[in-house]
Amino acid sequence: MTLISFVVPAYRVQGYLRECLDSILGQPVDDLEVIAVDDCSPDDSGEIITEYAARDQRVQAVRLTENVGLGPARNIGLDRATGDYVWFVDADDWLAPDCLPDVVERLRTTRPDVLLVDHVRVHWNDTATRSAMHEVFPTPPGEGTFRLRERPEAMCLLHTAWNRVVRRQFLVDLGLRFAPGWYEDVSFSYPALMAAQRIGVLDRVCVNYRQRRAGAITRTRGDRHFEVFPQWHRVFHLMDDWGSAVDELRPAVFERMIWHYLTVLGNGQRIAPELRPAFFAQITADYARWLPAGGYPAPDGVEGLKHRLVATGRWRTFSALRAANRARDTARRSARIARRRVTPVARRNVRRARDVLLREYYRAELRRPVDQSLAVYAAYWFRGYSCNPAAIYEAARRLAPQIRGVWIVRRNRVATVPPGVEYVVAGTPAYYRVLARARWLINNVNFPDFVRKRPGTVHVQTHHGTPVKVMGLDQQRYPIGAGRMDFGGLLRRVDRWDYSISSNGFSTQMWDRAYPATYTTLEVGYPRNDRLVTATTEEVLRLRADLGIGLAEKVVLYAPTHREHLRNYRPPFDPELFLDALGPTGRLLMRSHYFHDRDRRPHPTPERERILDVSALQRVEDLYLVADALVTDYSSAMFDYAVLDRPIVLYTPDWEAYRLARGVYFDVTREPPGAVAMTFHDLLDLFRSGEYRSDAAAKTREQFRARFCRWDDGHAAERVVRQVFLGERPQPRPGC
Repeated sequence: MTLISFVVPAYRVQGYLRECLDSILGQPVDDLEVIAVDDCSPDDSGEIITEYAARDQRVQAVRLTENVGLGPARNIGLDRATGDYVWFVDADDWLAPDCLPDVVERLRTTRPDVLLVDHVRVHWNDTATRSAMHEVFPTPPGEGTFRLRERPEAMCLLHTAWNRVVRRQFLVDLGLRFAPGWYEDVSFSYPALMAAQRIGVLDRVCVNYRQRRAGAITRTRGDRHFEVFPQWHRVFHLMDDWGSAVDELRPAVFERMIWHYLTVLGNGQRIAPELRPAFFAQITADYARWLPAGGYPAPDGVEGLKHRLVATGRWRTFSALRAANRARDTARRSARIARRRVTPVARRNVRRARDVLLREYYRAELRRPVDQSLAVYAAYWFRGYSCNPAAIYEAARRLAPQIRGVWIVRRNRVATVPPGVEYVVAGTPAYYRVLARARWLINNVNFPDFVRKRPGTVHVQTHHGTPVKVMGLDQQRYPIGAGRMDFGGLLRRVDRWDYSISSNGFSTQMWDRAYPATYTTLEVGYPRNDRLVTATTEEVLRLRADLGIGLAEKVVLYAPTHREHLRNYRPPFDPELFLDALGPTGRLLMRSHYFHDRDRRPHPTPERERILDVSALQRVEDLYLVADALVTDYSSAMFDYAVLDRPIVLYTPDWEAYRLARGVYFDVTREPPGAVAMTFHDLLDLFRSGEYRSDAAAKTREQFRARFCRWDDGHAAERVVRQVFLGERPQPRPGC
């Protein structure tokens, strides 16, 4: 029989859902099931659930045809649960590794109605804060069970559904369900504790409670926070129905209600200033309505003063007290910052006067009107004309000729700009002028920190690859790979984005979690890959001729990725031995990662004419078109090259080390686009035998293409231009 049924509702959580499901399914426990409920999510959450259900029989996919909200979605999952216990886990949280055996042991030995488990709050900067478990229970309650009247302090633990495992038949007999609306945990968690005959506490962190930077209810302002009141009303109505059995708990429950109301009111990210008086008035009304006849244990100090002001309805005094406390806290923070801040005169003196003047010029240009016809493009930190921005630029010239496109390039890259393309050199007055006045700014990396996001301007982040290695905030868990990255600065840059271009659903999911902000995702395919679809045979032959490649030559492109955590790393790869494996008609193209663009020394070899270093070529799409096969490792090149449906070989001699040190989003050796070689000897064998283009390799490539290349139809750049520049509405998402 199933011991635990996990109910996981999903709505707009595509960036976190995989981590949640993996954390459950990866536990060393077999007798569990997962009921994953797609609450008609407008993102890829439903597709992720379907994918997991297809490959793991423990996952049951439930797809709703209309959005019902978190509470009703949990009820639907509860109705389908078969386990002895049910655990409602939020899809943006995740379980601690190997926590489930301890939970299972406690459930089997004590058979509680409710088992409370500990959690930590995990913030966007990868720091964690403890729960109140040790404050509520300074002495761990042990393995025994109790009733709430014996340990009423248990109500002081966070009143969520996900930090407790509940006996399913207990819920069925009680008839307890989640109510619709926000704060639905309130009218479930407190009644469950009051009705339970056996409550247990497991003093172990089992849940990582994600503190989302964007998209969480607790960070959303609006009048829906008033829904906390009817949720608490349901609690007291139930207590009225249950009568004397719970009368002695009323004082403690009442105190929790007022504490919760004041917590919501005190959060500036929830209640807008204009709504605060009405919210306070409703607290006062509930205070008078539900106050126990014998009173309640009011807190001491400032918190107790707040309760007294609520009781008497003194909003103005309450508001003034809050303002005074905020002013005091602000003054303390300012004093701490002032003590830490040191701006030596020497630092100001060594700044070049020209930089100071140019920044002043930039600020002056910011005061001039935005140029409504100007779009600024850049790629790879101004390395030249390339990648997705170049494809968007070309589509905009065709579809929106009224928009003037200007590129930013380094001085030493001016020669790479095609004829007829307007450009400015980075660091010049013209550079600062266009950055200050452009309506559109398009880049595949971030613009410099000094660039301000002006009202009415549009920043488009195109990215430059489908991520295998972890990116953005996810790198915090891999400090070796992250190096000295300033994650706070990264998020300030991300906050400038209006649009994030995504090549496929997987990228959309990963960008959501790596770069949490309020931008709009355009899942349209990668514009740079349009050329791979639309290139003609004549164009490919011309490109091969330009590189001196004959018609009968078998061309392999070798393009390994960069190892940020290993300075000067080069994979074990012998070009001459590889050429021997290719045979007499073989030609090897070698391309370093763009981070290595200053290290392009040719290999000293007598076979040099058959080994060509193509690292300096500006547009990698040209190389994809001329290559008959690709050898790479963890590079996003595999996703782009897969568009051509040609053989791909993953050469991953350092896979385990790379995975542990740099971090990856999925195991490319298990879900590859073709054959996999873990050693150089294996790589040579694949090409000597021809296995790299076998039917088995073609089948894995077909599956890979179905997952990652479905948007690559030759029209990605057009879709971007039509929505971003011309304001056309995107096609509606199929389904709900």
